[in-house]
Amino acid sequence: MSGCGAPAGAAESEAATATAAAGTGSRTKTQVRTPTFTVSPADGTKKAGFTSPVVVSVTDGTLSAVEVSGNDGSTLAGSFNDDRTRWTSAGNPYSGTKYTVTAKAAGAAEHTSTFVTKSPGATFAGYFTPEANSTSGVGMPVSINFTRAVKDRAAVEKAITVTAEPAVEVVGHWFGNTRLDFRPAEYWAAGTKITLSLRLKDVEGPDGVYGVQSKDVVFHIGRRQVSTVDLAKKTMTVERDGSTLAAYPVSGGAPAHTTWSGIMVISERFKQTRMESSTVGLGDEYDIGDVPHAQRLTTSGTFIHGNYWAASSVFGSSNTSHGCVGLHDTKGANDSSVAGYRFYESSMLGDVVVVRNSGERTVEASNGLNGWNLSWADWKAGSAL
Repeated sequence: MSGCGAPAGAAESEAATATAAAGTGSRTKTQVRTPTFTVSPADGTKKAGFTSPVVVSVTDGTLSAVEVSGNDGSTLAGSFNDDRTRWTSAGNPYSGTKYTVTAKAAGAAEHTSTFVTKSPGATFAGYFTPEANSTSGVGMPVSINFTRAVKDRAAVEKAITVTAEPAVEVVGHWFGNTRLDFRPAEYWAAGTKITLSLRLKDVEGPDGVYGVQSKDVVFHIGRRQVSTVDLAKKTMTVERDGSTLAAYPVSGGAPAHTTWSGIMVISERFKQTRMESSTVGLGDEYDIGDVPHAQRLTTSGTFIHGNYWAASSVFGSSNTSHGCVGLHDTKGANDSSVAGYRFYESSMLGDVVVVRNSGERTVEASNGLNGWNLSWADWKAGSAL
């Protein structure tokens, strides 16, 4: 019988080994790894970059939620990868902002970290026309002049949108590297609401130079007024909302100083202003300190304005100016019976003045707010997008 069974000591040893093995297997089955979080930028970073997205990763787990909020009240949206082990913000964090990152994963305590982004060393901004909440004529483009020359035009243009109600396609056009204008194919419809959305903050324009603006600005378009100056006939016809409002005799540029032809937009208005010939390259030919009812049409110095120093018989019969369009007026700019006064009072910034038969070539689109002189195809070709 002893040959049919193991010795007593051996049986005890086998039992002990089996018990030990069972204990080891039990410990292996119950061991659970806790999810570990990694956040970039790392917790406590004081001068984090702002040109890369925020990334949250987890090992030994899956992410259930991620929130990134700034002390400026902003939040960063983002998305998970397919297995929910990584979350990436859709946009970059803003500069000069403290962010709190909160991440959750099953089987782990909520993870919180903070970081602060650095401020840009150099910045640029865009100054826009027209003014916020203003009402302009149907020819007014949205014009933005930048404080620094822009290298990455596409990035800057992409960060700016102009929308209209009623809706119409609006496209940007660059004039050099410091000016970007927006307009539709045709004049704005009367009563249009225009919204300029600037999202330039932290957009790199020049190398190493970043935008500072993130804002929306609203403008309005008033009634439609288009005035047509025919310098062969020496008359100007003013049309408003499809009807003739007035007709005035005028005097344009003399043969030696012809007036620009083309579509021009009123960009400045002065009840009275000084006009000095030296400022437009004409030496000391004139210096008039109180030109009445002056409205600027070009950056180079073309105005439509009142004229009290010429005989009233000049208007409608002779072109005698140094390039401006003149209407009969009186000294002091207070006589409501004269053409200069009446036209000024009927006008607003953004109104269109079309000059024909002047003997001069068409004004450059960049000379004032005069982009309407470009065809729609040529206008769109000036976009960086």
